[in-house]
Amino acid sequence: MTQPANTAARRLVETLVMNGVDRVFCVPGESYLAVLDALADVRDRIQVIACRHEAGAANMAEAYGKLTGKPGVCMVTRGPGATHASIGVHTAHQDSTPMILFVGQIALTDRGRGAFQEVDYREVFGGLAKWATEIESPARTVEVVERAFSTALQGRMGPVVIALPEDILHEDGGPAPVRPVTPAKAALDPAFVEQVRERLSKAERPLLVLGGSGWTTEAAAAIGDWAERIGLPVSLSFRRKDILSNDRPNYAGDLGLGCNPKLTARAKAADLIIAVGARLGENPTQGYTLLDRTETAETLIHIHPGAEELGRVWTPLLSATADNSLAAFALATIDPGRNWKAEAEAAHADYQAFSTPVPVGGDVNMSECMAHLGEVLPPDAIVTNGAGNFAAWLHRFYRHRACRTQLAPTSGAMGYGYPAALAAKSLHPDTDVICIAGDGDYLMTGQELTTAVQYGINAVVVIVDNGTYGTIRMHQETHYPGASRVIATDLKNPDFVKYAEAFGAFGVRCERTEDFPAALEAARNAGRPAVVHLITSAEDIAPLRTITGLRSK
Repeated sequence: MTQPANTAARRLVETLVMNGVDRVFCVPGESYLAVLDALADVRDRIQVIACRHEAGAANMAEAYGKLTGKPGVCMVTRGPGATHASIGVHTAHQDSTPMILFVGQIALTDRGRGAFQEVDYREVFGGLAKWATEIESPARTVEVVERAFSTALQGRMGPVVIALPEDILHEDGGPAPVRPVTPAKAALDPAFVEQVRERLSKAERPLLVLGGSGWTTEAAAAIGDWAERIGLPVSLSFRRKDILSNDRPNYAGDLGLGCNPKLTARAKAADLIIAVGARLGENPTQGYTLLDRTETAETLIHIHPGAEELGRVWTPLLSATADNSLAAFALATIDPGRNWKAEAEAAHADYQAFSTPVPVGGDVNMSECMAHLGEVLPPDAIVTNGAGNFAAWLHRFYRHRACRTQLAPTSGAMGYGYPAALAAKSLHPDTDVICIAGDGDYLMTGQELTTAVQYGINAVVVIVDNGTYGTIRMHQETHYPGASRVIATDLKNPDFVKYAEAFGAFGVRCERTEDFPAALEAARNAGRPAVVHLITSAEDIAPLRTITGLRSK
């Protein structure tokens, strides 16, 4: 049955096309079949990627938003479909990523009856999204979707959830979209920039901290060149290591989990911290211990696109609401009349020492494997990960050299890395995309390997298999040491080579550090989705930390 040209479903899709959406990640559902039918008419402009689980689809949309700066679009059905997708919405909220989740909904005429899979999406997603709504008037479809784009992109970026009652999708959708949404962006007041210049000119131990989302490559380069020129040490926030090249001579490292103790000491000793885009939340501030509210009132200049984040935890000396990129261009015009090159060189030397491979007891040294990854991959390679202790090796020993090359959840969500890699590879098929995943982490979304095979998305995943939920095991051994106290953290894993081959992908097993280069090369050259099954020892639970050592404390 062909739909009329002006239904709400068609108006929705027209609005997506108008706003440059080029792919939709979904799990199909009968509740929004009218939208899927409308998408069938724009196959040449919007690719629809059908996933095997809503969490995978939502994570792909979130990763798309991170990479492009445009809202990633995900479509799922009601009830369990929406709640499965909520993990991606939570990550988008924590990570300040633009995203729009469309949820098929029961008919308006059945609302409040406890209908099949009925959920109140405003209530369920109210605390997870920037805005959660339901289209109740089909004639306002374009208005609601355009507002979703504006909301996702303005201020602190984030996710929007729109419920689509299935009965209204067939009704008159009202006026067509006229033009794409242009989000409003705030810039720094010149008077504020002058105040920053004055404070910076008097600082002896300044530190620049960059974080958040919405960075353009040009803006990141501008503020990076400026900081390097004046010798200003620069640190990046948790899982934002790709804002600047880690090879810059003033790069001091990232304020993440397992932070370099020397960087922690440098941040605590700073007499001026200029934070742009970083929320300065729990992880980058080492559990809110890195800074002191009394001291920040004299030392912190905080710039963030969301006014609600300024003064939320830390009392600033100066604060301003501004788009990260516009703020970067403005700060890059400052001439403080001095430089701190000796401080910068010392900070970078500390980073280089900290990111140099360390010894381990097992046959696979993850620090050497991650360093090798950095040596053989081109600067534009995109590296993704989910959550787990395996990521500590990646973050510490892999050096990012270009903007938009890291996809990692600041939310600490397991299962994120592989769907993120598929989103990245679908966008950049000629770019190396490598996912580093833990064994427990990977199998939360590992079924998306069949999505990769179906669509020819030839990403590589390195599955770090130590047979345990590593992060939880580390805390378990710290607080309840002893082999007899180990419970619920051991894993019985499949042969991931056979697993890969069952899906039609390439698989290779690796059990020694010296075999990793050849295994990685074979996976990169496989010409199809590829899995490297990397067997590691749970004893090497984290860099320079062992289970035996934890038990002896």
